[in-house]
Amino acid sequence: MNPRQRRGLLFILVSFVVAIGTFVAVSAYVANVNSQVGSRVTVYQARAAIDPYTPLGPDNIQAVEVPARWVSQSSVLTLDELQGRRVGFRLNAGTTVSSDMLIPSSSLSATEREIAVNVNSVTGVAGRVLPGDRVDIYAVFADVPGLPKSVRILVRDVRIVSLQGEQTVTRQTAAGGTSEQRVVPVTLALEPAQALSVTYAAAFAQEVRLVALPNDVGTNRAGEPNEYDAGQLGGTAVPEENN
Repeated sequence: MNPRQRRGLLFILVSFVVAIGTFVAVSAYVANVNSQVGSRVTVYQARAAIDPYTPLGPDNIQAVEVPARWVSQSSVLTLDELQGRRVGFRLNAGTTVSSDMLIPSSSLSATEREIAVNVNSVTGVAGRVLPGDRVDIYAVFADVPGLPKSVRILVRDVRIVSLQGEQTVTRQTAAGGTSEQRVVPVTLALEPAQALSVTYAAAFAQEVRLVALPNDVGTNRAGEPNEYDAGQLGGTAVPEENN
């Protein structure tokens, strides 16, 4: 084989290697493009900013198709799975909703029951409690026949399940006329016996009040009083006149 033939063979080999490299590069590029635009899935994103604990639905979320490779499996949800569910933090417009963002539809244990009570800006700790916080529930008994006027702790360490965002107006009729009061329903997780005592207090006590607790779950609460009445103020008791 003369030098010219050897150079020709070398050129053929180099061309063959370049062709294989080009084929591999083009194939990888096409595969990458296909992975981005080929397989697509439907996810749901916020149409506009959504406030915490707002129920999700067609009014505030929209379906968007995106490449499957760019989303996690937890983001692939149906509208039925999202309808009425809530997220515990603010969602900005365009945020993709995933299953790990959603508040469990029911976080009650097997022995817990949900009960709602109305609170106002005073009895509800001025709006400083949120779902997941824990509170004590106090009741003021002043006008219940057979019970002394007193303040009692009905239940301790109660978990708040939810708060209704909008205030509602309640009307109360008394001897002096009718008055209106703005209240917020608060849903609590209670054991059955606790639910009965809170229901009784909500119906007959003069006031039911939430008392916020420290965040430190290890706080020693031994020795805290459970009840207080006027006798503990000292002095001499004066009988009330019978109406």
